[in-house]
Formats: sequence, C-alpha cells, structure tokens
Amino acid sequence: MPAFADVPPPQDIAFNGTLKIAVDATDIAHRVFRINETIPAQPGPLTLLYPQWLPGVHSPAGPIDKLAGLVVKANGKVLPWTRDPLNVFAFHVDVPQGATEVQAYFEYLSPQATTQGRVVMTPEMLNLQWNATTLYPAGYNADRIMSQASVTYPAGWQAGTALEVASTAGDTVTYKPINYDDLVDSPIYAGKYFKRVDLDPGAQTPVHMDFVADDPKYLEMKPEQIKPFRDLVQQMYKLYGAHHYDHYDFLVSLSDKMSGNGLEHHRSSEDGTGADFFTEWAKSAASRDLFSHEFNHSWDGKYRRGADLATPSFNVPMSDTLLWVYEGQTQFWGHVMAARSGLWTDEMARDQWAYTASIYDKGRPGLASWRNVQDTTNDPIIGGRGGQPYHNYQGRQEYYSAGQMIWLEVDSKLRELSGNKKTIDNFAKAFFGMENGKWDVNTYTFEDVVKTLNTIQPFDWAKYLRDRLDGHGPLIGGLASHGWTLVYTDKPNDALKGMESERGVSELTYSLGVLIGKGGEISDVLWDGPAFKAGLSPGMKILAVNGKDFSGDAIKDAITAAAKDKGKPIELLVKNFDEYQTLRVDYHDGLKYPHLVRDKSKPDTLTDLIKAH
Repeated sequence: MPAFADVPPPQDIAFNGTLKIAVDATDIAHRVFRINETIPAQPGPLTLLYPQWLPGVHSPAGPIDKLAGLVVKANGKVLPWTRDPLNVFAFHVDVPQGATEVQAYFEYLSPQATTQGRVVMTPEMLNLQWNATTLYPAGYNADRIMSQASVTYPAGWQAGTALEVASTAGDTVTYKPINYDDLVDSPIYAGKYFKRVDLDPGAQTPVHMDFVADDPKYLEMKPEQIKPFRDLVQQMYKLYGAHHYDHYDFLVSLSDKMSGNGLEHHRSSEDGTGADFFTEWAKSAASRDLFSHEFNHSWDGKYRRGADLATPSFNVPMSDTLLWVYEGQTQFWGHVMAARSGLWTDEMARDQWAYTASIYDKGRPGLASWRNVQDTTNDPIIGGRGGQPYHNYQGRQEYYSAGQMIWLEVDSKLRELSGNKKTIDNFAKAFFGMENGKWDVNTYTFEDVVKTLNTIQPFDWAKYLRDRLDGHGPLIGGLASHGWTLVYTDKPNDALKGMESERGVSELTYSLGVLIGKGGEISDVLWDGPAFKAGLSPGMKILAVNGKDFSGDAIKDAITAAAKDKGKPIELLVKNFDEYQTLRVDYHDGLKYPHLVRDKSKPDTLTDLIKAH
C-alpha cells in the first residue's frame, strides 16, 4: 500500500481532447442515472476522480457512496481498476498501448428516501447535478478540461439549465461544449410539468424562472406573484451596477416529493420549495428570501470568492475562513433584497430581523462562552449539514445569520462615520460590481475586504470585524444603531407564526427554553435554560402537559397559566426511549417572542436600508 494517496495534482495545462458525457435519466422508477463517458487518454497510468469538494456546499460532500457499477474499457476490452485506499474518490487504471481513449460506465443510485440524502428523482421531475454523475481525469485544473454533455430524458419532459443546447434528437438533448468546471456549475431541473417565465422581457441578458412541479395546478401563478421576482432582478442591478452571467436561470421545483434545495451557481440557482408555493402564497412568505439569497450568490460567492475556496479542481481541499462574507453578507442581502423587491413587506422584513437578532441575543449560549463566529466557518467540514444534539450550545454554520448581523452593524457604522452619506450599498457596488458580464472567478482575502471598507470610509475595520468574528457576546448592536430595539412579548410576530405553521413546530426557546417539533418531539433544548434544568433533552417526546394530551396550544396555555400562578410548575409527561417520566419545569415568566420597536431618539435607517431603490 502506498504511504500517501497516489493522485496526480491538478496543473494549469490544457487537457488534450474533450470529455464526452452521456447521461440516461429515464429510469425514474428506480431513480437511477446511467452514465457513459468517453475520456481521451494515452497509454500508461490514468487516475479518474469523482468530485469530492463541492462549491456551494463548502465541504467534501461528493456522494461517492452512491456510485455503482463502474466498468472501464479501452478498445472494447475491460480494464481492471483500483480505488485509491487513501483517497476513495480516485480510481486508478492502466491504459494499454494503442488506446487513445477509455470508456467509463457507471450508475448514480440517487436516494430513495431523505435518510439517504436529497431525493432528486420522482415520477414527475429530476435534478441532475454533474458532480454526482461524472468522473474526470486527474492532473488538470477543472477549467482546462473541455467537456460536452448529453442527457436522455423521460419522454416528453422539458428541462431548464444554464447550459446551451447544441442539438436535440428525440428525447436526447446535447449541450454545447463547456469547460468541466462550468459544467459542474450548470445543473439541470427537468420535469413532466414545466413552465418558463421571463423575468426581464426584452433584456440583452435574459433572466428566466424554469419551473417543474408535482402537478400542473401548482404552475398556476398570478402576475402579482411574479412581479416581485422581476423587481428582484432590477433591484440587484441597481445595487451592484453589474452582473456576472451571460444569462441566468432560477431552476425551481414546486414539489412535496423531490427534496427542497437552495444551491447557488454562477448562471443559475437550484431553488426547491413546497408544491404549493404559489397556490398558497400567503403561507410561503417566510421562505421567499430563498430566491434573493441564491440570486445574490452570483455576485457574492460565485464571481467574487474567498481565495481559499477557489480551488483548481473538485478534489483539492477548500478552506472556509471567509464564509462570513460569502454566506453572511449574502444572508444579509437576501433579507434586504426580499424587502426591496416586494417579496416581503417591510413589516415581514422587520419581523425576520427580530427573529434573527433574538438568536444572537439569547439563543446561542455557546457563542457567548466557548465558540466564536469565525470557528463556525469550519462547520461544513466538521459535520456537513447534519443534526446536532444541542444546536444552540454547539452552534452550527452561524456565519450565515451571525454574519448577517455583523454586516447590519457594518452598515450602521458606515452611516455613523460618514454622516449617513455612505452605506453598505457603497461597499456592495465597490466590491462586487465590476467587470459587467464577466463570470470568471475573482478572488479576495480578508485584507481585500478591509481595504475596500477603508476606501469607502476610513476606520480600523480590521479590528472592528475581528472583534465580532473572534469574540463572544450578542451581535445585535446594528439594530439599535438603526433606530430599533429588540424586545420580547407574549405574542409571536407574523414571521414567527408563519415559521411555526410551515415547519409544524412550537418555538418556545425564549420562554420554556425548548423547540418542539411535530407530535411533541423535542428538537432542541436551550443550554442551561428552564427546560434543560428540569431534565428535558432533545430526542424526548412530550406526551402530556399538566395531565392533558400534548399540543402546541396546550403547552403555550400551560406557560401562560404558570405566569399567573407563580407557585405552580409546568408538568410534562415525557417519553425517553422506553421510559416514561413526569418532569416539572419551574418557569413563571410567560411566553416570550421577539419584536422590534422604534427608538424614536434615533433616525430610522433600517427602513431606509430595506426601501426599494
């Protein structure tokens, strides 16, 4: 066995030939993609790689466990292959004399249930991601490998993708040649029920929404529902003053069968919602920022990318140190642009800010003690997107929403220092809004962020940012600086009520100290909170409250009653494995939900921030 994985490193040299990829996506009954690749090669050792480190996922999450049936041939003869024992994403073969190419055949066995990963094939639709359905030759930068792909779809299906069609023969679509790096960045949504909507009619740079749905009825949408998406495109252009694509496609699944998704790409995004996103429009409000978030990534994350995330191939490790910019500022703009475009009302936007702020006021005791925001940028590599025993105490990917709060505070500091003449909009345009139409990756470092901020408004931005990234404590100072105060009352705001309804949960973090899922399942218990001290833990199930069957209303009523009678604890009958016990929670301060209220001693710059331009 070799002492180290025997894999040729990527080099910035052109690959000799074109990688030909043919995907048969017709076996929707078994949810299997069948792949046939032709790979130019020369006699001697050849290493084929399955993409491991995935952009947008920020981790070594390539689904290698679902690759099956691999057969490699040259000149019609089967070639033995060996998986590298120290790099299981690498397959070694010896190419015989006289061969100029090899053929690789394999299947991608897509998940049959969410316990195995994202469901990407249903009887009505599919999501084809090229990182899951290709191998590529080691020794080359991914953008120096030319590729050409074709897909055979189920009969009559239509597809949306950033790829451009070269030809169509029956149900097989062949796409124009593109380098392998950009191929992986260009997934496909295809379906039996398909609809395309033009978001920028008559524009030289087209922007579309490509919908696939469980049923044609879910494709019924009203003009007033499409208008905010059209306004989103224009608001983004006004913010940045440039775009970084030659065309853009929102790839949208309206499905209760295919797993939801939110994944950014340079010229497209994968946006998976529930089937009734449009037909139950009011209920979808809380999740509409999915679209403003993923669209923003074309600028922040795809075009401008942290230098340690911009690797030459998909099998070179990434470093996630700048995700508080990549994801954190995108989370910030996702909220702001949802309001500016009309996807959210101003009231909804403020409710969402209140909920996010409450997390970093009272809901992350781990960040106040042992972890910091910077350390959480390692989370995609530490644990992927898996669950945790105590989410609030451990922290998980806090660079998203904690980063959002940091950038809100940056905006207020820019306004303060400049007499309200400079805002974060100035930073956005200076940092992301150059080279209109270009979509090569433009990398940056921490020092580049600081330099741009100093160009807009001189200040010790390095210390300002590092104090918030590396320190401990609440991250809500931006709200007060914007003229609003975070308070807690016994009434949930509309955004929180929508979240509870959509997810089927009872959000009692700031009162009882517990988040309860459907049927009484305990999802999270606030570390050292009232429920924690009473003995509750995640994984338990609440069966009864004060002697009556559990329901979300019953436990809220019990909390309200305990506030009136200070001597009466809240009694919970819980099931823990096969044991039943009654736990008494000594809590008497009533229900608590976050809200924003105006501090009229200061200007209301939050309303100015979320106002349409």
